[in-house]
Formats: sequence, structure tokens, C-alpha cells
Amino acid sequence: MPLLFTERAGGVSTGPYASLNLGGHVGDDPEAVATNRRRLTVRAGVPVHFTRQVHGARVLTFSAAGGWLRHPAPEADAMVTDIPGFGLGVLVADCVPVVFTAPGAAGVAHAGRAGLAAGVVPATVAALAALGAEPGQLHAEVGPSVCGRCYEVPAAMRDDVAAAVPGTASTTRAGTPALDLRAGVAAQLRAAGVTDITVSERCTMEDPELFSHRRDGARTGRFAGVAWL
Repeated sequence: MPLLFTERAGGVSTGPYASLNLGGHVGDDPEAVATNRRRLTVRAGVPVHFTRQVHGARVLTFSAAGGWLRHPAPEADAMVTDIPGFGLGVLVADCVPVVFTAPGAAGVAHAGRAGLAAGVVPATVAALAALGAEPGQLHAEVGPSVCGRCYEVPAAMRDDVAAAVPGTASTTRAGTPALDLRAGVAAQLRAAGVTDITVSERCTMEDPELFSHRRDGARTGRFAGVAWL
């Protein structure tokens, strides 16, 4: 299946970014990031494209029929394509990476708390449908992210997000308010008509093989979810 999720291992970055950091915006050496991205291209077998993620719901479409945006790193939190060999990637370190495959189309979405509430997941499903990949044809992989027992938030924030995205309200192991973002992603996928869904149980805060902003602070790397045709 033409999709993958990276981990921390396998790159050249050092210190808090060790070693396969793919994020160019986190303070890592740009040459190290470039080398890591080249290694990702080799692993995927296709060039992988990224956006400047802004925790929104904008979806970019890269279409063989209509061309695509050529300026570097446009702002968006999801991408879809029907172009063979055109890899799509999203960068995460606690937020939910969602990757989609289907006959003739592929997509990725970065679903953090704000983007999830803004509707980035159903927007991506709709963009794939516009390329001819109907929801019932999609396979969606909900990748590693912070789990609902670790993502502590204020009670008011939990209530606001749960009102917008049912299924996200959770409680930490200590009994404090929390959010379960991947449960919310799965619920939105089902509501959009996607039935073939795989949800990772790996938690970024608990798994040392993954980057986590919540665990490690601002000086940490990003791993990726990638899809292609």
C-alpha cells in the first residue's frame, strides 16, 4: 500500500532533533533536514511534497487535469492528488496524521485540535471525491498521535472541542480533562462515509521512537505521514 509513517530513527539530525527530523521550521540544521527529506524520497520511491501547516482546514489539490501550485510551501493542512509519483506528506509531533489511499487518488491531512474542529478531515474526503475517489473507496490510516489519556487540556477547551467534534472528550489517567483527537478523526471519517479505517494505538508522548512536542518541548523534531500513487 503506497503510504508510510516515519519514526525518529534513520536520519542525520542530532541533539533534540535526532535523527530523522523532517521539519524545517523547528530550529534544526537545514542541511540535516534536507538530507533527511532526501532519505524519505528514497524510501518512498517518489518525491514528497510538504506545505506550511497552519492548523486550519485548507486542502490543496494537485491534479493532472488542472495543474498545481508551483510556489514553494503554500499554507494548507491537507493535500490530495491524482498524479502518479507525486508524494504528499504531513508533519506531526502529537497532532494526528491522516493518510488516504484509493484507486486513482491519494491524500494526507494534518489534524490537530484546531484543524479537527475546523473540519480538515471531511474537507479532505470531499476533495478526494472531487478527484473521483468516493468515500466508500477510500482507505484511511489514522497515524500515531498523542492519546486521549495523555492530552490534558482545560475543561472548557475539552467541552468546546467536544461540542464541535463528538467523541473527542476524554480523561487523563490522573482524572483530569483531556481530548482524544484520533477518536474524533475516526468519528469524522465515518460520518463522511469512510468505512475502511485503521487507527494506530501508538501515543507520541509515551513512545520514545516518535517525536512529541508535549513531552519534549519546542526543541524537537517532526515525523511524517506520507501517501502517493
